[in-house]
Amino acid sequence: MQYNFEEIISREGTKSVKYDLRQKLFGATDIIPLWVADMDFRSPLEIEQAICKRAKHPIYGYTLQNDQFFGAAKRWLKKRHQWEVSTKSMVFSPGVVPALYMIIHSFSQPGDKIIVQTPVYHPFYDVIKGNGREILTNPMQLQNGKYEIDFKDLELKIDKKTKILLFCNPHNPGGRMWDKEELERLGNICLKNNILIISDEIHMDLSLFGKPHIPIASISEELAQKSFTCFSPGKTFNIAGLNSAIVSIPNPDLRKKFFRAMEASHLFIGNTFGTEALIAAYKHGKEWLDQLLPYLKENAEFVCNYFEKHIPEIKAMKPEATFLIWLDCRGLQMDDDQLSEFMIKQAKVGLHRGIQFGEEGRQFMRLNIGCPRPILQQALQQITKAVKEIEI
Repeated sequence: MQYNFEEIISREGTKSVKYDLRQKLFGATDIIPLWVADMDFRSPLEIEQAICKRAKHPIYGYTLQNDQFFGAAKRWLKKRHQWEVSTKSMVFSPGVVPALYMIIHSFSQPGDKIIVQTPVYHPFYDVIKGNGREILTNPMQLQNGKYEIDFKDLELKIDKKTKILLFCNPHNPGGRMWDKEELERLGNICLKNNILIISDEIHMDLSLFGKPHIPIASISEELAQKSFTCFSPGKTFNIAGLNSAIVSIPNPDLRKKFFRAMEASHLFIGNTFGTEALIAAYKHGKEWLDQLLPYLKENAEFVCNYFEKHIPEIKAMKPEATFLIWLDCRGLQMDDDQLSEFMIKQAKVGLHRGIQFGEEGRQFMRLNIGCPRPILQQALQQITKAVKEIEI
């Protein structure tokens, strides 16, 4: 089947966060929304069919995640990433972020330090602060247009109160796919200091240029025993609203404790349709994804080339993975509030404010390229026009 990623589908009136919150967030409804990380593409037909089939049964009671559910994920990880994971290691979660919160809650104490490598996905801060833990920032270094981990800074900052590394792999917002050597070095630091690793790998399937994704837990059995790997088909297949994720926890003691916490919070029962969607995505989604990735790659190249040619004041960081592009807007010489207001009022484009990703995100913005190219082209033309009007 040939999928058409150029198709423009109206999402207005569907209770879409991306579209139906424009008035509240941006003060207008004529904004092109390129902020929140879901895509404007039709999901695979097999997912739609699975949901419709289940919807025909008129009872929508509590739903369990059985061997079919976890087995589909196991086979996907093996085929797609050459990563062998036991279904016994897997625990359901109604999303990656709830899992991050509950792991921190279960395996640290108030006042403990949790490492984040900034700039980084903004809910990382929420799950740490919400648990009364202390954020330990390990700012990354921007080198030759991409982020690098500052290992020396990390080792200097770790102390006895440092309990967990909250890791983003692939990186959001920078789009880095970490090399094996980087993962090994990071993992060895954590092992040496008895630090648990929570790895958010929700973008694992979205490698744009053929570089293989390496789960940090796949580096060694020793690392696997200290790791929680969180993943989901939500970003990959554009089904984030169906709230189904999995945490792989090879260590049986850690897994038992985490499941007890999920059970006590009643977060262990899945969404009826999300369960069917995950199975269908991992069983039948390969062809759709294999067609999506080249389209996203072309979008990324189009955007980066466009900024370089037409808006050199803004530098686009070319992502190795994800459908997100990190924009260095320091050349516009605006502070964060001015930059946000400029994009909304002059360019009529809704982007994600970089400051939400940490102090290192000041004067940056995040752009979502998971949409038909004509929409991207229109947004970039509007930004170009707005920038030129500043210069006049």
